[in-house]
Amino acid sequence: MAVGPPLVYADQAFSIIKKKDATGFSRDVCAILLIANITRCFFWLGNHFETTLLIQSILMILAQLALLYICIIYRPRDSPEILGKSSRPLSFWQWSSYSQYIEFLAGLILCQAILFLILGRSETFVSILGFVALGLESTLPIPQLLSNYRQRSLYGFRMSTLIGWVGGDSFKTVYFFVKHNPLQFQVCAIFQLSVDIAIVLQRCIYGASPPFSVLAAEDDDLEQALALGED
Repeated sequence: MAVGPPLVYADQAFSIIKKKDATGFSRDVCAILLIANITRCFFWLGNHFETTLLIQSILMILAQLALLYICIIYRPRDSPEILGKSSRPLSFWQWSSYSQYIEFLAGLILCQAILFLILGRSETFVSILGFVALGLESTLPIPQLLSNYRQRSLYGFRMSTLIGWVGGDSFKTVYFFVKHNPLQFQVCAIFQLSVDIAIVLQRCIYGASPPFSVLAAEDDDLEQALALGED
């Protein structure tokens, strides 16, 4: 339960490194998991749920920091920060350097620490913290769902990651109910599993062929190679 979820992303990271291209994998997945698991650690301080789940959160934070670094190194050519066309306020999570992501996360930890020191004894605050952490984590598959829809393909998104999502979320949903974990865990797990199933349907409909942006980039590379060869 602690080690399995972080390991789901090992094959995804290996695939990106092998292809030297992060096309198809949404970096917003890293954002959701990092923010959600940092918040979950503070939730644990106010409501001591299973230590196994706390360890899972710590390992997931480390895994996502590594995956985020890999995604930035091998970001696709049409990423908003390269084109300079980010439509998000302050270009959120579409920054050019890894240090900017670390600075944001450090600021998030500091703000949550201050809030917890002030309101940590309030059961209402702790309960809200739990719903924020688990509710945010339950939206994890949504950026990937939207990315797949825009590309009309699951190219770049590893089948092993999808299987890990469906299998892991099915297991943890049952686990949360059997172990009578807090309501936040149970409700959010059901929602997350339903989005996983939607991505499975996308896989059946769209397949995993390269999207137009990748094919166009490959054509450009071929033309450049031919031009150099002629020179």
